[in-house]
Amino acid sequence: MTSDNDRRRGLLARLRGRPAARSRGRRRLGAAVRLLAALMLAGGAYTVFAPGVQAQDNPPLSGAAAEGKALFDVSCVTCHGRNAQGVEGRGPSLIGVGAASVEFQVGTGRMPMARQEAQAQRKPEVFNDEETRQLAQYIQELGGGPVVPEGANLHEDANIAAGGELFRINCSQCHAFGGGGGALSSGKYAPSLRPATDRQIYAAMLSGPQNMPVFGDNQITPEQKADIIAYIQETLKHDQDPGGFNLGRYGPSTEGLAIFLVGIVALVFASLWIAGKS
Repeated sequence: MTSDNDRRRGLLARLRGRPAARSRGRRRLGAAVRLLAALMLAGGAYTVFAPGVQAQDNPPLSGAAAEGKALFDVSCVTCHGRNAQGVEGRGPSLIGVGAASVEFQVGTGRMPMARQEAQAQRKPEVFNDEETRQLAQYIQELGGGPVVPEGANLHEDANIAAGGELFRINCSQCHAFGGGGGALSSGKYAPSLRPATDRQIYAAMLSGPQNMPVFGDNQITPEQKADIIAYIQETLKHDQDPGGFNLGRYGPSTEGLAIFLVGIVALVFASLWIAGKS
């Protein structure tokens, strides 16, 4: 009797557990169905809104930038690659360099570069001012970066005396006190500032071409940049060299060499002439 009762109780327990097991199975199945439906809903929403998101990530170019892209695809893509991402061994990426860098390099004829050298040399410009602005606008809209303020005269009402002090502290080590430039290491050099315009000087300070350091607005404020430009344009370019020959304004090196070649040689010949007369 005891064993029969135990069997009956075990059978009843198993019968009672089946509905509970079925209930748990239904709950799991329902959760899986709901999860699948949520995933399908999320996928459908992404499919609907993804084109709009992509359009926001790649906004259309302005008219000037579109013209600049056409110029870029003809004259620059070989070295800088499509979308200005650079080509290894030929040219660097231009993403993030900004319009200032393009305006300096293209506006001074340094780009397009005829061949790979230690430093790009200034030469007659390939593009006119309008085309240079279009190229600069294309690179600006492509990746952003520093921009030169509007206008041709960027030093109006600036402080020339303050600009001279800033120039002597930050610029004269490479460009010399007279702005004539000077030699650097590995075949590089600091160019003369005489042919540079206001915009080119400002762009050079913002972009730091070749060996020149970048002078952002945190290092030299826009007002101080205007002061430096005023000193270069109003003082260095109009100095009449009251001391005599400027010797290229390269500083004490050329002056010392001139003293040695002219002064010492003249003294030697004067000594020989006096000795011959005595």
